[in-house]
Amino acid sequence: MDINWFPGHMHKARQAIARVMPSIDVVVEVLDARLPLSSQNPLLHELKGDRPCIRVLNKADMADPRITTEWIGYFQREKGVKALAMCAKNKKEAMKIIGLCKKMTPKRDYLFKPVRVMMAGIPNVGKSTLINTIVGREITKAANQAAITRKPKHIDLKNGVVLSDTPGILWPKLQDKHGAFLLAASGAIRDTAMSYPEVAMYTGNHLLGRYPDLLMQRYKLKELPADGLALLEAIGRKRGCLVRGGEVDLHKAAELFLRELKNGVIGHISLERPQER
Repeated sequence: MDINWFPGHMHKARQAIARVMPSIDVVVEVLDARLPLSSQNPLLHELKGDRPCIRVLNKADMADPRITTEWIGYFQREKGVKALAMCAKNKKEAMKIIGLCKKMTPKRDYLFKPVRVMMAGIPNVGKSTLINTIVGREITKAANQAAITRKPKHIDLKNGVVLSDTPGILWPKLQDKHGAFLLAASGAIRDTAMSYPEVAMYTGNHLLGRYPDLLMQRYKLKELPADGLALLEAIGRKRGCLVRGGEVDLHKAAELFLRELKNGVIGHISLERPQER
C-alpha cells in the first residue's frame, strides 16, 4: 500500500521551515516511542543539516521500556544527537529539553542572544502537547488527529530559549509499506487516506508475533488467532461488532482495535526495534 497524503498546507509548511532553519540553533524532533524510525521525517534531516538535534521519544509510557532503552542508545551513536524518552504531559521530564538545548549550544549571554529551538515532528506524535507542557499553558492546539498545527509560531520562554513550533509534515509519498502501515496505525495519517480493516489486519498480524500474550489478555481470547484477519474477527465477536446474520463488521472491529492501540490500553507495545531496520 502506497499512501499519498501531502496536503497543500504541508507543502507550505516545508517551505516555511526551510526559511526559518538558518536562524535555528538546535532542532528538537519529537518521535513516537513506539515507532521511532518510521516517525522520523527524512525531509527534516535534509533541512536541519549539521545542527545539534535532540530526539524526543514521546509516548514512552505506552511503549515497551526495554526496547525504548535500545532506541536511546541507537540514536545517541549519531554525532551531535541526544535522545530522551518521556511523556509529553510530564512537566519535569519536558523541562529537561531546555537544559539540554543550552548545553548543546556555545556559551552566550542568553539575555541578548537566546537559544533558538525548532520543535518539529510528523503529525500526532505529541509535539503540540509537549510545547504546551514546557510553556505551562495551552499555547498551541493539540488533538488526537493528524495535521492540526498549520503555521510556524515563535514562543519566547523568557529563560534564554525561544521555541519555533512547526506544523507536522509527512513526506509526500510513503513507499515503505511496513512503515506506512505502522504510521497509519499510530494515527499519524488521516483516516481518509487509509483503509481501517487493511491497516488493522496488517498491524494485528505484526503484533501477534510480538505481543501475543497482551492480545490474548486484552481481548480475553482462549486461542491465539492465526493472522490479522482472524484476530479482527475474534475481537469483533468478543466486542459485539456484528451485522445481521452474525457476521463480523470488520470496519467496526478495526476501528475499535486501532483506537485501543493508539490509546495504549492493550499494553506497553513497541512496533519496531533498532536491529530490524
